[in-house]
Amino acid sequence: MKRVLIGILVVLMALTPIYSASGLVITLGEGTNANSAYKNTVMDYFKSNTDKDLDNSTVSVITAAEVNSISQNISGATYSSNQILSCALVDLSYSQGIKIVVDKSKINLVTPKMYENALRSTGITNGYVVVTSPVSATGESALAGVLKSYETAVGTEIPEEAKQAATQEIYTQSNIANETNHTPDEIANLFEKVQTEVQNQNITNINDIKVIVINVANQMNMNLTDQQAEQIASSLSNAQQAQGSLDQFKSSLQNATQQASESQGFLNQIWNYLDSLWTQLQGLVGQ
Repeated sequence: MKRVLIGILVVLMALTPIYSASGLVITLGEGTNANSAYKNTVMDYFKSNTDKDLDNSTVSVITAAEVNSISQNISGATYSSNQILSCALVDLSYSQGIKIVVDKSKINLVTPKMYENALRSTGITNGYVVVTSPVSATGESALAGVLKSYETAVGTEIPEEAKQAATQEIYTQSNIANETNHTPDEIANLFEKVQTEVQNQNITNINDIKVIVINVANQMNMNLTDQQAEQIASSLSNAQQAQGSLDQFKSSLQNATQQASESQGFLNQIWNYLDSLWTQLQGLVGQ
């Protein structure tokens, strides 16, 4: 019996790196990756928010050039390498939809719901996501790191127009939250309601979407200017127009998510078996 147990443990140790790495990706901001203290802070936060072994994760770095290629046409902002500090963890083995954890002690504007809305625009509705930064940040540029984590985990790039649209959503939500007395989550809930209707009806016309924005805002007792309603409509129109480019990524995401979930299930079955076997052995020894 002892030999059997040792044999199983050896096999498990050999298989664990293969299976546990599947679908688990960390993307570090370029500035964080270059600073060991920042990197340790971020990794400690990730460790405290997952039960997975991060030694088996795939780690990538998001550069200023990558962030700027997406954001500069949306916000006009450009960043230097030491300003790219936000980091993300993505675990595709999470099988209960999408769950987003944002480090509120560091990310001071963008909320989980705001990230969720932006991810939906790129066809992402599954996975466990953690966003943090070693220092205080708005969290707007962190979306680029989240998207790169998904691309790495899936093995397929997200089309540029979809990334641009998702980034525009984040900035639009953030700007309107700053311009109004409404909380970021109230703005995000408005976006979600309009986004759902737009996607269900496949509406791309800005004027038609604007009517929906105004109606939903009135239902939620939210006061928006005509310009703000126009900005929301434009953002969601761009996101909807990008949906046709996402077929390949969505297919790859579905396959990668299924593989990651099955891999995690395989490991769980082995651990449960070993736990049961160990209990039986303890019982035999005690007799």
